[in-house]
Amino acid sequence: MRGLHAANHDIANMHDESTDVTNGCGKIRTGTQNEAALLALMEKTGYSMVQENGQRKFGGPPPGWEGPPPPRGCEVFVGKIPRDMYEDELVPVFERAGKIYEFRLMMEFSGENRGYAFVMYTTKEEAQLAIRILNNYEIRPGKFIGVCVSLDNCRLFIGAIPKEKKKEEILDEMKKVTEGVVDVIVYPSATDKTKNRGFAFVEYESHRAAAMARRKLIPGTFQLWGHTIQVDWADPEKEVDEETMQRVKVLYVRNLMISTTEDAIKAEFNKFKPGAVERVKKLRDYAFVHFFNREDAVAAMSIMNGKCIDGASIEVTLAKPVNKESTWRQHLNGQISPNSENILVFANKEDGHQKSLGKPANLSIRLNGQHSPSPPEIERCTYPFFPGTKLTPISMYSLKSNHFSSAVMHLDYYCNKNNWAPPEYYLYSTTSQDGKVLLVYKIVIPTIANGSQSYFMP
Repeated sequence: MRGLHAANHDIANMHDESTDVTNGCGKIRTGTQNEAALLALMEKTGYSMVQENGQRKFGGPPPGWEGPPPPRGCEVFVGKIPRDMYEDELVPVFERAGKIYEFRLMMEFSGENRGYAFVMYTTKEEAQLAIRILNNYEIRPGKFIGVCVSLDNCRLFIGAIPKEKKKEEILDEMKKVTEGVVDVIVYPSATDKTKNRGFAFVEYESHRAAAMARRKLIPGTFQLWGHTIQVDWADPEKEVDEETMQRVKVLYVRNLMISTTEDAIKAEFNKFKPGAVERVKKLRDYAFVHFFNREDAVAAMSIMNGKCIDGASIEVTLAKPVNKESTWRQHLNGQISPNSENILVFANKEDGHQKSLGKPANLSIRLNGQHSPSPPEIERCTYPFFPGTKLTPISMYSLKSNHFSSAVMHLDYYCNKNNWAPPEYYLYSTTSQDGKVLLVYKIVIPTIANGSQSYFMP
């Protein structure tokens, strides 16, 4: 552990470039006052503080800690921190949720913080409590912080992969160009099971290995088999606590043939115990199979995983329930899909052209927050929805294009009408001069990917 003298040197260096900052309450706090406040915090708590590589670490480990660091799931991400707020104000707030193992504040060269930090607690329960009590917490008048779980992401999304490449070929190639590759996840095409979907997920042995690989591949000029690939972090899968998973009696089934019907799926899953299946909901080439009893669901999972239905080898897992507050879910392509399961949405490794293993790509009805001008001949009104109203599932492709007010639905409809693959949406970000995160989508039409007008960036 470094002593106060060394920490004092670090803190003093940080303030060389910026001597005066406001504390957000109309008072100016000098660099010397900041230094004194941080040293007082260290003396009070006994924690060390070191600044390196653009971040300042408080603790990690705390005084008297023995054994390995806390397990995965103990860290939270904190955003929207006022730029002139430091550990002497932040640490006491986050200590309310539990014992802090490590507090990492991201720093600018000027001496201000970068607006975000990572707080690692000693237990998962403390991290969850921090999210509950401190997310949207008013840390200063009119200043609300955001707190959410932070997971070390070890998985990259690799897009624009030639669709004829097999898993083994992709795995070998990624091992040649990057280090620490553990596995590659490749999904077969919904329409042609001999081809992949044009993207893969690459699993690395550590977050550091994945970050180094991303840094090498990210410039946008890196090619595999003569194709310029797209690289980004894969969206992490939803983590569901063990207690909740013990109550799940719904199976998630993927890699089905598009032509396979819900009745056929129900019949197959009923074979080992007639009448065990309550209902089946199929979407494109994946489905949710609801059972009356959990024991039957678990038994069916072990029996049916890897079996063939209509010539396709299926994957079967327990469906992961999402918190019921997530009734409406934002998709990568900017769409919001109504919750088709009434209480729970199940997030699993579903089909799609997104960077996630856990987002359904095509629900039969999609709503979009951005509306194009509505055709005058269609009356658009809202009507009351009464409990018990009978709803009939329909496909958007059975409608006419003038029924749609969403540009996303128009594009999906147009691609389907022309027998093209669905459009692919890729999300990119950059930071503006005033520090705001800016987002933009690139929309790719795979069928005309070699043409000059194959993509659009709004």
